[in-house]
Amino acid sequence: MTPVVGLVLRDIHVAWAWVVIVGNGLAGLWSLAAHRYPALRTRALWWFTVIVEVAIFVQVALGVAMVSGQHYTPPKFHMFYGFVALFAVGIIYSYRAQMAKHRYLLYGWGGLFLMGLAIRAMLVGTTR
Repeated sequence: MTPVVGLVLRDIHVAWAWVVIVGNGLAGLWSLAAHRYPALRTRALWWFTVIVEVAIFVQVALGVAMVSGQHYTPPKFHMFYGFVALFAVGIIYSYRAQMAKHRYLLYGWGGLFLMGLAIRAMLVGTTR
């Protein structure tokens, strides 16, 4: 790939980080509010949660493309937080049946945890 493609890929990766941070924060808050207020328990909550959790996979794929295709060297621990977020999505999803009574709390706190991981990844990624 050319250097221009690498810069565009980096810009998309940086911009998409905000989608991951804000989206998972909103999904987490919405789910916590739905635990308290049953009127907020809609199908839209689950669609939104799925979309923002898939956004994490897109973010990691963008990062992997930068590292493999552009030979970009990320700061220490930046990739660690991305992969921890991927595993966290899997763990949250795997506990949905066992936590059926507390599903809104699981996805609420899980969404906020994912937001925190993304914030930490962004902070570590900008300390070059």
